[in-house]
Amino acid sequence: MAHPPPARLRPRILKALAPILALVSLAACSPQQMVMRSVADELASQGQSAENDLELAREASAFYLKFSESVLRPQPDHAGLAAAVAGGFTQYAYAFVAFEADRIEATDAKAAQRLRERAARLYRRGRDHALTALELARPGFRQALADPAAPAALRTEQLALAYWGAAAWGGMISLSKDDPETVADLPLAIHLAQLAWRLDPSFGDGNLASLMGSFEMARPGGTRARAEAYFDEALRLGQGRSAGAFVAKAEGIAQPAGDKAAFLDLLNQAVAVTDAPASPLALANEVMRRRARWLIESADDLF
Repeated sequence: MAHPPPARLRPRILKALAPILALVSLAACSPQQMVMRSVADELASQGQSAENDLELAREASAFYLKFSESVLRPQPDHAGLAAAVAGGFTQYAYAFVAFEADRIEATDAKAAQRLRERAARLYRRGRDHALTALELARPGFRQALADPAAPAALRTEQLALAYWGAAAWGGMISLSKDDPETVADLPLAIHLAQLAWRLDPSFGDGNLASLMGSFEMARPGGTRARAEAYFDEALRLGQGRSAGAFVAKAEGIAQPAGDKAAFLDLLNQAVAVTDAPASPLALANEVMRRRARWLIESADDLF
């Protein structure tokens, strides 16, 4: 299911290196656990940058993900870093792997399938980091997801974990249509997203609303009207600054309805989104503008 990758696909590696190396250098005179916790805090707190060079971001992301994951492994309960790593894998899979599969599908179906299988593995990796941290914070959490009536309220510090876990899970399911066992987990992914929604519907300036819209279109018994309301809420929260909100509605509502005119109108609005200087949305918007341009070019084949 298509939904815009939220705007944290942009590790600030150079800014991070100095404090991280300084922390590591203290290992000889500090307890190792304290040092590792400090490194995890630093990685988790890295802000968003205005990077809009997709290739540079792709190369930096691979290093960031591997390094962050190695720091997370001995402390999987670190909610901030687990959310950052889960988000990183989710966004990398969406922006750089699954999109490439879509792009080459018409010319090399086998290569596209291999890329989708890789993207599904990356989504699973991100989901597992998020679920592990949630389970450690509350033993039995995943089991409770299977029961919509079970009390499974989130704490504020778990909101990002739930969002990224649900987004990664949804991405994995969307690429695993031939795997009934994986598809059967859709209600669990939806429940996880609903828990985040109950805590803060505005999370991600519309990204959570777009995810809810995608799930509404995918779930048995979901309605177009309710999905469209979620997508419209994403547009409202994005305030015209999020290209992904336009792309999400184009792919989630206009395309399934066969409304080519609305599809193209929404995508052209996505392409027209401009970023303020140093905008933290710069990279996410560039990812989605790229997808919007490709969808416009492919419109005759899609309708």
